[in-house]
Amino acid sequence: MPETKNTVQTNMYEALAHKPVQHIDTLIHCLAPYSNSFKTSAKQIINYESGESRQCYLLLEGTVALFRSRDSFMLNSESAPYVFGLSNQHADANYLHMRTLEDSLIASIPLHEANRIIAEHNLWKSLAKVLIYTAGRIYEHCTRIYAPSSYDIIRSQLYELMDESVEIRLHTTAANYIQARTFLSRSSIMKILADLRKGGYITTRRGVLTDIPQRIPLKY
Repeated sequence: MPETKNTVQTNMYEALAHKPVQHIDTLIHCLAPYSNSFKTSAKQIINYESGESRQCYLLLEGTVALFRSRDSFMLNSESAPYVFGLSNQHADANYLHMRTLEDSLIASIPLHEANRIIAEHNLWKSLAKVLIYTAGRIYEHCTRIYAPSSYDIIRSQLYELMDESVEIRLHTTAANYIQARTFLSRSSIMKILADLRKGGYITTRRGVLTDIPQRIPLKY
């Protein structure tokens, strides 16, 4: 791309929540010795409740998406490192579920044990930083999917897709990526993508987004 990601993105992206990697690593460092790790393949579903125990999950490698269970609507996605299960621990365990977007390495620890360790090691600052970041990510997502027009939503999702790992971008069509994260119809998504391709603003191969060679216009 002739322009960097920072120059092609709009004001919507200048306020993105800064991922508190150091604090996430601190939590993982303290929780990992008490956890059980396992490898997953892509598209593997992971529930917050295992048996009779609510779980906290440490994402050590890979990328995981968070879905609303009743309609499989994607709410957010995170790449390693990350900790799932702390921000929604008082919600119904069946309301949300996770799904891996690529081969991943995950560790699980009972939620009550994770809370005990956080209290014992006085990790409240790290926990607060992660909760603030998580809230910011959800806010960003809501802002994007409720943008003024379908074009605004698709434009922002294309930039978000370009920020994903190569593994995800090469195995997900742009249309599928956008449809999973928005309320837009497939026909409207395909029409706008086709127009952007004709205008030379995006490059795709078999539906997979390969490049954004020039700034996508603010107006359709």
